[in-house]
Amino acid sequence: MIISCQQVVKCYASKVVLDEIDFGIKQGEFFGLVGMNGSGKSTLIKAILDLVGINAGTITIQDRPHRSVNARENIAYLPDRFSPPVHLRGQDFIQYMLKLHGNDCDQDEIEVVLEGLELDKEIMRESVNKLSKGMTQKLGLASCLLSGKSILILDEPMSGLDPRARVLFKKQLAQLKQRGVTVFFSSHVLADVEEMADTMAVLHNRKIYFSGSPEQFKLQFHGENVEQAYMNCIENKVKS
Repeated sequence: MIISCQQVVKCYASKVVLDEIDFGIKQGEFFGLVGMNGSGKSTLIKAILDLVGINAGTITIQDRPHRSVNARENIAYLPDRFSPPVHLRGQDFIQYMLKLHGNDCDQDEIEVVLEGLELDKEIMRESVNKLSKGMTQKLGLASCLLSGKSILILDEPMSGLDPRARVLFKKQLAQLKQRGVTVFFSSHVLADVEEMADTMAVLHNRKIYFSGSPEQFKLQFHGENVEQAYMNCIENKVKS
């Protein structure tokens, strides 16, 4: 497994946020983590990245302990509340992130990604603080797409994107999939998960209720689509 969580527990004071979480992500897989707002998706992602400590369990990245710095060397991460330094222009931010990732992209490659997200040169010359939420989100996505990393961890990556931007981003992800890049993303938009994910996991009430393919999820919880299956899943668990 590229990423493995075993019996992971996270508490804030006396409140249990993640309770014995188990799942694994394979190389080249698109893995979607779903759950309602406040279900712990961002906390789980931050735990994997060692941005928050865990109280019990083990997490490995490419068979290395997640607390090891070199375990995270192949990861590019987009947080759920992405906020780049406001004093930078868009083009400066991209160059800054390329240096952090240690990726020497040529200008043609950069322009292909930026154009694919409709980030034109005029927009990229603007200060970050003048960009809309959607444009700012595109900037963060572009930095991950250009990172050259083999693992992308994206927390609500399409937050703030309009329908056209969502389609453009999905096209960019499809190209990464052909190159064998592993993508772990969270979303509360279940239609996106059904469309994009090879494997999905449902996080609810601190626990993983399901982990498997969207097709398996629909069969197990008798849904015509992932949205309907999700409602059946969490309602059945509440009743039981």
